[in-house]
This record gives sequence, structure tokens and C-alpha cells, in this order.
Amino acid sequence: MRTMRTYELILIIKKSISEGEQKKVAGFVKGLLKGAKFLKEDELGQKTLSYTINRENTGMYFDWNFDMETIPADFGKRLLENEGILRHLVIRKK
Repeated sequence: MRTMRTYELILIIKKSISEGEQKKVAGFVKGLLKGAKFLKEDELGQKTLSYTINRENTGMYFDWNFDMETIPADFGKRLLENEGILRHLVIRKK
């Protein structure tokens, strides 16, 4: 039996897209994490970026903690392919 590991995902979504599109992007990311048990889902709101990313000066920040056996191998690649995501960071906590 595999052990569950705790991960933290920080996600920055474009502010220039509509709120409905932002929710779709967040849903897309959650769909990639099938089988994850979400412990914390915080929407940190709009924040100014330290530097311009793809002509964007602000972004919507999300902070999620979840338990999962392993992150899918293509998770990072799939996030990079999504136009609505500016940046992401996944940290294994335990």
C-alpha cells in the first residue's frame, strides 16, 4: 500500500480573462489531480505581480493543499499548455 503525501500548489491565473474562465481553469487543474483529497482551498484573490508575465501585471492567486499518492508525470507540462495559467509551484510537504 502506498502512503499519501501532502502537497501544496500555488497557482496564478490570468486576471484579464473573465471570472467564469478563471473558474474553468481552476476546474481543469483539479481535474488533473484525480484522486486527490483537498485539505485546503484558498482563493487569495488578485495581487500585483513583481514583474510582467505575458503582458499581465496582475493575477488571481490560489493556494491548495492536498493529499495524493503521486502527482501525475505530465502535470507540469499540462499546466504549461494552458493559456490561462501564468505560473505554478508544487511543493511536497511530507
